[in-house]
Amino acid sequence: MKQLKEQLSTLFDKYLDEFKEINEYIYNNPEIGRQEFKACEILSNTLKKYGFETTVNYANIPTAFLGKFSSGKNGPKIAILAEYDALPEIGHGCGHNIFGVTSIATGILLKEVMQDTIGDILVIGTPAEETFGAKVEMAELGIFDDIDIAMAVHPTGESHKRSGSSQAMEAIQFTFKGKTAHAAASPHEGINALDGVITLFNSINALRQQTLETSRIHGIISNGGEAANIIPDLAVANFYVRAKTLSYLKELVEKVKNCAKGAALATGTTLEIENYETSFANLVTNKKLSEIYEKNLKLQGVTEIGDGGSSGSTDMGDVSHCCPTIHPHFPLTKAHLIGHSVEFANATIQPEAYIGMKEATLAMALTAMDIFNNKDLLAEIKTEFINNKNL
Repeated sequence: MKQLKEQLSTLFDKYLDEFKEINEYIYNNPEIGRQEFKACEILSNTLKKYGFETTVNYANIPTAFLGKFSSGKNGPKIAILAEYDALPEIGHGCGHNIFGVTSIATGILLKEVMQDTIGDILVIGTPAEETFGAKVEMAELGIFDDIDIAMAVHPTGESHKRSGSSQAMEAIQFTFKGKTAHAAASPHEGINALDGVITLFNSINALRQQTLETSRIHGIISNGGEAANIIPDLAVANFYVRAKTLSYLKELVEKVKNCAKGAALATGTTLEIENYETSFANLVTNKKLSEIYEKNLKLQGVTEIGDGGSSGSTDMGDVSHCCPTIHPHFPLTKAHLIGHSVEFANATIQPEAYIGMKEATLAMALTAMDIFNNKDLLAEIKTEFINNKNL
């Protein structure tokens, strides 16, 4: 493996200028979810340039793509997932520009070293992680069901981090409807929709005492009325409900919905409940697969590897319920970074960022080669996945 590591290192350095150029192009052309046409084009065309069979509009999603290289013989199917959507106003404040480039770099390097190795490399472009989560749609279509393992590495600050967990999440919109009236002259003739929303918030605040400390319920009032002297006939609240497991999320969502139903009953309003964004499953890290990835980081001399922890939600969670999955992090800098910030975006194109990117690329490639060459290892990974199926 040391010899293979050196070979991969040399290849990465050979292509580094091109990787930088692509990274900076995506950074300078940020596109929000479902509009990542430029990023999709440059990433998929680069894979095609290096011998991958490419498909755009993959899974009927215009900015999704598939890059496939097959040995031509039946073997493990290893998927490297790419993200490349930006955030409104602040661009690539989550670093998905370098995320996407790291993924295609892994695929390109793997193809170069496979030689007589039996198996398939799939580089899958997955749009809109920040909002609509294309991986959820792909999971529902069964795209990951016949894949043996899936990997993706996300940028961060300070140090490499192991694949951890993420929270299952449901995005719920509560719309309260009432009746307008003059707030001073005839308030008794109105039905205050905003009272419904405020009562909902108060009920949820009371509910929090009886929830698991790992859960999160947070929301905003997206519509609270038009003018102070008019009883609002429409008020809307948007909430994220998060939990460590899908089973507890389902239980918690029902309690939150009951808070809304009680608020509507108490205020005489009518209530509509709907999902306003895609809901995500929790990430279940395959520990054996994670151990192999960590081993391959250490092979490169990486000594500082932190715990991934559990925070936020990602559509990578849905992938982890379909096949063995890891989602570790690589450092852009040794400094602390705050996600979804301009500073985070700027860090993705600094020289230091390519150190962590290289280490992550090589670790993913080496992990894939371990699995291609060791049937027993893959069997152990799959056994763990089956045992964790209901988490």
